[in-house]
Amino acid sequence: MNTKIMYIEIKLDGLRGEGRIARVTTSKSGKTIYYGRRTLVPTAGSPLKANFYDESTFEDFWVSNPKKDGSDSLFPAKITIDEDVREKYWLEIRNQPNNILKSSYRSPGKSKAEREKLEKGLRRRQMDNGWLSN
Repeated sequence: MNTKIMYIEIKLDGLRGEGRIARVTTSKSGKTIYYGRRTLVPTAGSPLKANFYDESTFEDFWVSNPKKDGSDSLFPAKITIDEDVREKYWLEIRNQPNNILKSSYRSPGKSKAEREKLEKGLRRRQMDNGWLSN
């Protein structure tokens, strides 16, 4: 099993949620992610808002590599950084040694155009799924 620093966001309302930078463990195949007591498995199909779910609670998550510019979340949000990765995050990922003591930051989120593109794709997928079920 490998460990890596990832961005994890639980999707509390389907779109927004609490985000954090954390160390995760991945399965040998790299498909399953373990964080704390959670086991996150990939969602089926093409993800728009969530790409993993907790196999015991079925809560949706977005998991990705942390972005160098800090724009990890879809919407503007405060992102918490786990203490065990804080120093490495600020030094190696963000290249901002002056922020090494900060345990959180404000993500600007995606641009309005990017969010609208995702929303349009989600609506189209929902319409297609509705048409297919008839």
